[in-house]
Amino acid sequence: MTKLIVCDPISAAAIEGMRALGITVDVRDDIELDALAEIIAEYEGMAVRGRTKVREPLIDRAEKLSLIIRAGVGLDNIDVKYAQSKGITVANTPAASTNAVAELALGLMFSLARLLARADATMKAGQWAKKALAGTELMGKTLGIIGYGRIGQLLGEKARALGMDVIAFDAYIKHADIVPFEELLRRADYISLHLPHNKGTHHLLGAEEFAQMKRGVLLVDAARGGVVDEAALYAALMDGSVAGAALDVYSQEPPKSELLRKLVALPQVVATPHIGAGTKEAKIRIGDEIIKAARKYLVISR
Repeated sequence: MTKLIVCDPISAAAIEGMRALGITVDVRDDIELDALAEIIAEYEGMAVRGRTKVREPLIDRAEKLSLIIRAGVGLDNIDVKYAQSKGITVANTPAASTNAVAELALGLMFSLARLLARADATMKAGQWAKKALAGTELMGKTLGIIGYGRIGQLLGEKARALGMDVIAFDAYIKHADIVPFEELLRRADYISLHLPHNKGTHHLLGAEEFAQMKRGVLLVDAARGGVVDEAALYAALMDGSVAGAALDVYSQEPPKSELLRKLVALPQVVATPHIGAGTKEAKIRIGDEIIKAARKYLVISR
């Protein structure tokens, strides 16, 4: 019987759907890497989210493994090419969470524009800070989207519906909205990131890039930790060159370092705990995609 291990939390519907295919599914969604390495040789398939790191040493111990399912978009926690060189298929669910992440990015933009988090905090503290909470409108502002794949383009559609001007930068996609990177930094009132973290995008936004932006720019990062140099962002927020930032991702998750604790505590920062794909609807779609991948690569292919 084909066996699959679930290493991170996924929906109960996805688990039951795979079992209905005749797959033996072992749910170990809090398993640590050392323990996983001891048992991975038993399994033909594994399902992970972002927590479990599937690196070369683990892959070398996965003697039967033929499928890794990443419940989500990013594959930066998996050594994809090495897995493929071992005959292992790596599948993800790229479309399932597109709308959820685009809506979160838009919601974070609204929060920055209208100071919603600060307004809520003052009300909960028993204050009536109406005069101190004059915000701005999104309509008429320029949104610069860095990374113009599924999520970036959907965010662009939503932003246009609000009357925003949309420009984008992507090194791999041709589109009418694409402008040079430096032009985007110079023109944008809001910048939203939607690209993976890798060697080419590590600290894509740092001190040099913040210096090229409009003074008072607002930044949204619902992509991956490490794309933004958080020390440089903190400095830019402190000197006012960046007026505010909304962060859903961090170089360390949960953020425990002194720098990150200081960063998320700033009043001009809206911080959320990597909830981009965390909607009920997205979880259902992700579950459906997991079942399809399991059927295609673990059932039909055998």
